[in-house]
Parts: sequence; structure tokens; C-alpha cells
Amino acid sequence: MISVAQVQQAIPAPQERRRYRRVKLTVLGRYMLEDRREFPCQTIDISPGGVGLVAPVQGEIGSRVIVYLEHVGRIEGTVVRKLENGFAMTIVAPQRKQDKLAAQLTWLVNRQAFGLPEDRRHERIELMNTKSTIIFADGRRLPTIVVDCSISGAALDCGEMIPLGTEITVGRREAKVVRHFNGGIAVEFAQPISTERFSPDFEL
Repeated sequence: MISVAQVQQAIPAPQERRRYRRVKLTVLGRYMLEDRREFPCQTIDISPGGVGLVAPVQGEIGSRVIVYLEHVGRIEGTVVRKLENGFAMTIVAPQRKQDKLAAQLTWLVNRQAFGLPEDRRHERIELMNTKSTIIFADGRRLPTIVVDCSISGAALDCGEMIPLGTEITVGRREAKVVRHFNGGIAVEFAQPISTERFSPDFEL
């Protein structure tokens, strides 16, 4: 099992420019280039100091990029290298955040390697405005509380076990019920929330 220390490990070889050893990890997300265009992406490898991404549009070397990764959250940095099917970027963050990222990556790598159950602690945030409304296809409306939210989905305390696969609208966002929990449901959005707009004051 990979440890946090291994993820944080610096490579001593002088020809290696990376401060951290990257680990192979597949995580989906979205990124925004300097010109504010957004695209989906997927990680190739990642460390607390940088990440390689499969991406449809390459950013210019030296340009700023913001990425939101499932289970990890928002990271930002600059493009340092173009890849055949994407690009590599640095991650600019204070030491405290890098240490937290190392712990997140450790958990994710071990989860993928050993088939551990999914955990969403690191991908979701609590919104300041937790009130929203579920709208059904027949027009019925159901008040709900947003427990937490990510760019791709949300947990809703609605007091009703809406059948899995049901297509609903949450606020103004189309979604599908993908999971049940005690007192509510988890939904997946038809379209991810823009990384530029996603923050605790986002209204669902």
C-alpha cells in the first residue's frame, strides 16, 4: 500500500526536475485555460507538485490553468510541457495544501489499487445557500436541502427515496438520481458546473 511519505518523496537524481514523485492515477475533471475556455480532462499521473492531463486542447507553455478534479478539488498552476494527447502542468499551492493533496492522492491511489469503497469527502463542498427545489418531469416540485455539492453532482436531503435513474431538475440544473442514502438522494448532473463559477456561494 502506498504511503503519504512515498507520494511526497523527492527524487534525488539531479536530472529529475520534479520535486515530487508522480503516481499513476486516473481521475476525471475539467480545466479552464487563460482565455476562459473550459474542457473535460483526465489525469495521467499526479503529485502534490504537478499533474499530467489527457486534454483535448493544449494550453500554451507558461500559461495559467485552473483544474477541478473529482475527489481532489481545485488546483491551479502553469503549463510546463505539451504531451501528445494533453499537457503537463505545475501545481502552485502553499505547503499546507500540498501536504493535504499528498494525503488525498495516497487515499485515491490505494482505493484504485485495492478496490476500496468510494469516498467523496475530497470532491465535495458545502454551499452557503443550501436550499433548493427538485422539479420532476410532471412538474411536481419538492423542496430539498443541498448537503454537499461537486461540479458533477450533489447529495440532497429531500426526505424521499426517488427511484434510481429518475431524471429531475435541481434548481435549474438537469440531473439523474444515482444513489440513495438515509434521508435523501445523490444526483449526477447532466452537465458539470463551470469551474469558474463553482465555489461555496454557488446557488444550485
